[in-house]
This record gives sequence, C-alpha cells and structure tokens, in this order.
Amino acid sequence: MRILLADDHNMVRDALKSYIERLEPDAEIVSADSFTTAYKAVEEAGDFALVILDLRMPGMDGLDGLRRMRERLPDVPVVIMSGGASHEDVRTAIDLGAQGFLPKTLTGPALVSAIRLIMAGEKFVPFGAVDAPAVESAEADGHALLTQREREVLQYLEKGWSNKEIARALELQEVTIKLHIRGICRKLGAKNRTQAALRAQEARRLQ
Repeated sequence: MRILLADDHNMVRDALKSYIERLEPDAEIVSADSFTTAYKAVEEAGDFALVILDLRMPGMDGLDGLRRMRERLPDVPVVIMSGGASHEDVRTAIDLGAQGFLPKTLTGPALVSAIRLIMAGEKFVPFGAVDAPAVESAEADGHALLTQREREVLQYLEKGWSNKEIARALELQEVTIKLHIRGICRKLGAKNRTQAALRAQEARRLQ
C-alpha cells in the first residue's frame, strides 16, 4: 500500500517512515515537507491508500488543506497528525471528513496499529483528543472502572497477545478471556480489542 506522509519536520517524518516500513514491510511511503508538495504528489500519482497530513506544516492554512485534500481524494482516508492540536481542531477535522487524528506522542507500534485500524475503515480518535459530553463522563473514565483481571487482560492486549496466549498466561479458559475483552471494550468505548489497547495507551499519556 502507498501512504503519503506529509510533515515539515525531517526528523519526525523520517522516524515515522522508519516505524511504518519496519512494522509494515509492504508499505511504500511517499514523503512531502509541505501541503503544496503533498498536493503535487497526489496530482502526479494519486493512487494512495492513505494520506497523513501534519496540521501545522506550511500550506495547510489551518484545516483548509484537509478540506482541499478531501475534495481531491474523496475515496481515500485522510488523517491529521499533530503534536499539539486543540480539541476544537480535532473535532473540526473529524467534521470535515478526516478519518482520524494521530498524536505525535504515539509509539511506533501504536502508530502502525492506528493506521491498520483506519485502513480497515474505522475512525481513530484517542481518548482526550476531543471534549466528551457530560453524559459520557463515566465512559471516558472507563479505564478507572476496570477490574483487576480486566487490567491484566488489557496489558496483554497492548502487547498484541491472542486470546489463547492470554488464557494460558492467566490460567483461565479462552471463553473467559473473551468475556473480559467484551467488558474492557464496553468500558473504554472501544469497538474492538485493537482500539481498546490504543485507547488505553493514549489515556496513560494524557494523565
């Protein structure tokens, strides 16, 4: 799959490129250092599977760059990346059609997991990236409501272990692990195990 990665910081761009290529060997990364360069790359060879745009790079003009890229590639997921976006920026980006928001604080494995989630058609917005309505406050603090056993299972989920491996490590039945995962996803407001692990990691960084 071809991914367009646009960021004006060479070190950030090179590090992300290295993470993705190491964990996803089939990925071909096309780099750009500004929105203008990224848009030109799309015009010259627009067959991308994913576009990642840094929110603050030259040429983005706020979120106008996202709007223009979405108009140019309506069927390709476009993701915003930033080291310090406001809740309003993230919320507006999602409203404009962004498939997700990637904080630059994500680890390499977490970044690749988020990209895989987005490529599967899911949106990725980590905990704390947008304001949650008051009625959702209990769900937003779901990590604090996990039982001790659920916390143990979640730690293994973050390592990418299978249900069978977790069951063997905790000396439990595999069906019991599935029930724990169901409870974890419900409390964290996650759609699946991958999203639950990513949300848990991001929640810790925001504490």
